[in-house]
Amino acid sequence: MAVAPIPTPADTTTPSPWAAPDFRTLFAAATLNQLATNTGYIAVPLLALTTLDATPAQVGTLAALSTLAFLLIGLPAGAWVDRLRTRRVLITADLARAALFASLPLARLLDALTLAQLYAVVLVTGCATVFSDVGSQSVLPQLIGRDRLVRANAAVVTLMAAANIAGRGAGGFLVAALTAPFALACASVAYLASALRLTRIQPTPAPPAAAERTRLLTQIKEGLHHVLGHAELRALALASTLTNLGGSVINTMLPVLFVRELGLSPASLGLFWAAGGVGLLLGARLAEPLAARIGYGRAVVLNLTPAALLVPLLDHGPWLWLAGGGWMVAMMKVGSNNVLGVSLRQHLTPDPLLGRMNATFRFMLTGAIALGSAASGLLTELTTLHTTLWVGAAILASSWAPLALSPLRKRTGAGPAQREEAGGLR
Repeated sequence: MAVAPIPTPADTTTPSPWAAPDFRTLFAAATLNQLATNTGYIAVPLLALTTLDATPAQVGTLAALSTLAFLLIGLPAGAWVDRLRTRRVLITADLARAALFASLPLARLLDALTLAQLYAVVLVTGCATVFSDVGSQSVLPQLIGRDRLVRANAAVVTLMAAANIAGRGAGGFLVAALTAPFALACASVAYLASALRLTRIQPTPAPPAAAERTRLLTQIKEGLHHVLGHAELRALALASTLTNLGGSVINTMLPVLFVRELGLSPASLGLFWAAGGVGLLLGARLAEPLAARIGYGRAVVLNLTPAALLVPLLDHGPWLWLAGGGWMVAMMKVGSNNVLGVSLRQHLTPDPLLGRMNATFRFMLTGAIALGSAASGLLTELTTLHTTLWVGAAILASSWAPLALSPLRKRTGAGPAQREEAGGLR
């Protein structure tokens, strides 16, 4: 099954993804979706800390449950997405998250909120997020074609970065000014608006009838073999897994560090995370011109993640700014690879395998977040908070190794050998 070659970065003859009405609609819905997700990212742990007096271990458990769904249903979700109409999957996921987030401020209003409810909400919300993430990445090539993927992914990652800045920054200020339950109510409304916006996308085509006749386990194995059996895809998966593992170990304990140990405001935490969003934004915008200048492979392998080693130095005064700067630089690398790596993954995968390929990546990447979150809370209980931060920073700094040791470093574009390799896998 042939796969279209990767267009040369910054090729001016490539049509703009913005010319496709469905992409504009998907992007508008994703904007609302990302704002809701990032507001919840900061509001949920702060709700546990300020309202339910959660311990560091409980905060770690909460963060782990939010991504545990990717370990529980991540792989079969990819096969299910390949069997379903993707638009329906995306709309249903947003409606479910809107209802779940709305239940938290309602319970708080009735003075009935418990840690058990918070655990249940983040776990089920994570299940909806599995389908939303896999579906949104899988539908993109169908909406715009493969020749526009680099530019489309640059726009999507730019959006994610802007949402990190606006969503987490706004989430911090909303929690500080109007409490965490109010911030979660705003996130619920944003999810609902996203679902309504998605109804304007043209219905996606039905999957091939052969997909429904294939056993689910067989389909899952096909997705795993496609990713782990390809040297470049395997390197991307391993590097991103390390990135998410290290980042999760750090991020899980940041609310405890800011609010309890340093006595800083939730707004300060939101601004620190927003600095990471600035890094993602810069990385996304520089990805395409950087690849055009130094080569696709060199741009992917370029290493900035050791800057994360500045994060454990976080303290009052100038140390806060130094740590924030290090976090921003490390996230620049993540933003760049989110554009180039995701585009490469989509180009090397035929349409019938897109859901399973994306699910395999999400299983590994978000599973690493779940494991990192749980390990972060446990490690802090057994050692110290700053030891946990150093461990997370060291893992994040080492994430470049799988890329540097793979054929990716030699990729300059879509040469004949690469096209032959991509077609030969299937």
